Amino acid sequence: MFTGLVEEMGTVRERTPSAAGARMVIACDVVRDGLAIGDSVSVNGACLTVVYMDHDAFAVDCVEETLRRTSVGDRQAGDTVNLERAMRVGDRLGGHIVQGHVDGTGTVRSITPEGDGVLMSIAAPDDVLRYVVEKGSITVDGVSLTVASREPDGFTIALIPHTMQATTLGPDAVGRRVNLEADVVAKYVEALVRPHADGGGHS
Repeated sequence: MFTGLVEEMGTVRERTPSAAGARMVIACDVVRDGLAIGDSVSVNGACLTVVYMDHDAFAVDCVEETLRRTSVGDRQAGDTVNLERAMRVGDRLGGHIVQGHVDGTGTVRSITPEGDGVLMSIAAPDDVLRYVVEKGSITVDGVSLTVASREPDGFTIALIPHTMQATTLGPDAVGRRVNLEADVVAKYVEALVRPHADGGGHS
């Protein structure tokens, strides 16, 4: 479980084929503190397991399913990634509840300056958009954000300067594929309501 508050941007030091799919070695500083083999860590919003530790890096194995269904498969040596350690019981929930289970990928269409910040437009698939509501929460590459507006084929988020500086969602994000995770509360509400909407519920 995560909060969507990025602790650090790490750098992919190596990406090599493995029996599972691919192994990625990620250099970082802050996130390594207290991290151990077997721990979960969010890499661009995807929950991955630490399989190796070094003095200034850690490694994760990405199975083929992860490489197919997330933008983690796009990352190569030299790329930066958003990192967050799993939330501990008693931590402040500054963002929203993030599972690290990527629902789909979208594409950053444009970034438009607005005041001190920017509006970022993201194209998204229908199976993610069904859970997107204006002023609701959405996770983009592991970053907890608020939906500014929803369009038929995507949504817009407002970014403050700090978010652009402290995460990979900067000016060079245009055209890049990003991981999307919808608010888990919306998924549970849909699951509870669906039987009644289909006429199978009881009064």
